[in-house]
Amino acid sequence: RIPDPLAREGEEIAANYLRKLGFKIIDRNFRARNTEIDIVAVHPSTGSGQATLVFVEVKTRTSNRFGTPLEQITYWKLKSLVKAAQYYKMTHQKLPDLMRIDAVSVQYNSKGPVVEHIKNISGF
Repeated sequence: RIPDPLAREGEEIAANYLRKLGFKIIDRNFRARNTEIDIVAVHPSTGSGQATLVFVEVKTRTSNRFGTPLEQITYWKLKSLVKAAQYYKMTHQKLPDLMRIDAVSVQYNSKGPVVEHIKNISGF
């Protein structure tokens, strides 16, 4: 599959945004079966004292014609992301035990990209 240039640009913006928040990006575009995890990162310890393994779904849009970027993450997409995240953790065991799935939307408007970050969209 040929990557969409807009999606690639959105992922780059999201990765830079996460780095500024202290995330360490450890993998990009990880494929497991029919699902791709856009960004895999480690977020340093916060209140819990433990680092968290974070799987990030990035959605990039230039308009809301078909809904907002975050509305594009369906139940089925989330379900496949959870399975892919569990597989990733199983095959990369030296990573933090705490895990979550976040979503980052990159919405372009007349002034450029606007980033929105939603933590723990799966609750797992």
